[in-house]
Amino acid sequence: MRAGRLLRLVLILQDGRRHTAASLADELEVSVRTVLRDLEALSSSGVPVYATRGQAGGFQLLDTFRTTLPPVPPGLTVGRGHLRRVRVRLTPAALQLVIVNGHPEGWRPRPGAVPPADRPEWIEGSFRFDSYDTALRELLALAPDVEILLPEELRAAMADVGRRIARTHRSTGA
Repeated sequence: MRAGRLLRLVLILQDGRRHTAASLADELEVSVRTVLRDLEALSSSGVPVYATRGQAGGFQLLDTFRTTLPPVPPGLTVGRGHLRRVRVRLTPAALQLVIVNGHPEGWRPRPGAVPPADRPEWIEGSFRFDSYDTALRELLALAPDVEILLPEELRAAMADVGRRIARTHRSTGA
């Protein structure tokens, strides 16, 4: 949804730093061209976005610009709200299972992603979900062959579920 992306773009730019179009595109998971169109739309609507050319160039807001938007919470709570994309790493076996089952939907590989040195065969990408509950349920079916990278709140929720499962299945020593 474009309106949500424009809002996220303003919130990112409010950190006072200069951002390249490529870094904004990466953060918003869209193309550089889409970011440039969005920046033009913001500028046309009165948001004071300006560009600096050169090696250390990029886009930023005038430091006098402040919105009256309430602060964004540190994440949607479990079971509430719309969750767009979840960035993950998968084993090849998990990706094959996703492709065969069709769940989770919307797999998109992350171009140029470098796998961790200790797991060179893992593949980084993202899935689209409607809610945290759905994301947790569908990604839990892939565990331990999935690692949630973003959003942090979902990663923490998955870790919590893992700890609860481990406590439930702890050996009784019998």
